[in-house]
Amino acid sequence: SSGINAEYGEHPQERIAALYLLFEMYRSESFTVNPFAPFFHSLILEDSERVSAEVYFISLITSPSAREIYKMSPCQIVRAAKDCKTRPDFRHLKSSGAVKVSAKVSSGISVILPDMEGDTKGSTGAIIDNLVSGSDPPSLSSLEPVIMRPVPPLHQDKFEELLWVNPNSSEYTFEWEPLVIETTSVELELRKLLSKAFKGALPQSQQNFIREEIIKDPKLIYHIGLTAGKFPALVENNCKVALEVLLHLSQSNQLTEYFTVLVNMELSVHSMEVMNELLGRVVLPPEYIHLYITKCITHCHHCQDRLLQHRFVRLVCVFLSSLIRHNTVDLKELFVEVQAFCINFSRIKEAAGLFRLLKQMDCESAS
Repeated sequence: SSGINAEYGEHPQERIAALYLLFEMYRSESFTVNPFAPFFHSLILEDSERVSAEVYFISLITSPSAREIYKMSPCQIVRAAKDCKTRPDFRHLKSSGAVKVSAKVSSGISVILPDMEGDTKGSTGAIIDNLVSGSDPPSLSSLEPVIMRPVPPLHQDKFEELLWVNPNSSEYTFEWEPLVIETTSVELELRKLLSKAFKGALPQSQQNFIREEIIKDPKLIYHIGLTAGKFPALVENNCKVALEVLLHLSQSNQLTEYFTVLVNMELSVHSMEVMNELLGRVVLPPEYIHLYITKCITHCHHCQDRLLQHRFVRLVCVFLSSLIRHNTVDLKELFVEVQAFCINFSRIKEAAGLFRLLKQMDCESAS
């Protein structure tokens, strides 16, 4: 600050010209990396009350319209500062980090001290050249505090501490942990069996083995390669295993995902068998049950093969009759839709039996 105010002249136009040179040297870079940003900030703090020419100039170079200063002369900037009645807002400089200085640098002392008694008016230019020129100019140096970093003392070993002992003998005997091997082998065996279960029906002994191991440790379900995307294949090929998986997922947050897959998969004997067994042992949300029943009815209506259609109608009727007799689900909301389904396929024996069951249920509810 003393170099700008004293060495560059007493007139504000001269000080503006000096500030412009400091800004111009780093014009191509962001203002936040300008090494003279702390100096600009000190000028703002010095003139905290009034709007000086320096403060007005700094407001121009830090604003989005910084290019406007190239169209103005120092005298125009000084006159504009006098006409400015409101002090510019410099809060954006603090938030951007442009005025941050490290604790070490801020604690340093400048190596340049002003000579308050000497007369240097005649040699000002030469003094400035010596201060700012050269490979290591004095104007960029400072006397900074020396931070002492004492060497830490060596750690003294104590007798009670554990020591790493390297055996000298070349003969070793390995001891295996049988529990780790057993756990790993079970998971590996279940993974192999489950990969086969996705492709075809397993023998009854292998199905029983999977179900028994899942009952022993339900957490195995999450580690044997089973996902919701593979679940339909397991239902079609090994529905008993799929049912056991769903039963042990009843307390998990993944049950909804698996049940959504079951409801949306293609209608088949195995999927209805799993659904029927599941409804008898687990409480499921009514909206899923109604969605599955609606899908079964829609599938029967849209089936083009007459023989296959009749087969599905019989299966759906048996499925619905079982639900009604065991009070598994309340069909009041679907009563009209199920009744229309029975009338449409009234030539089929199972549909006629379901229709009579509906009428009986309706009469009992009315009485």
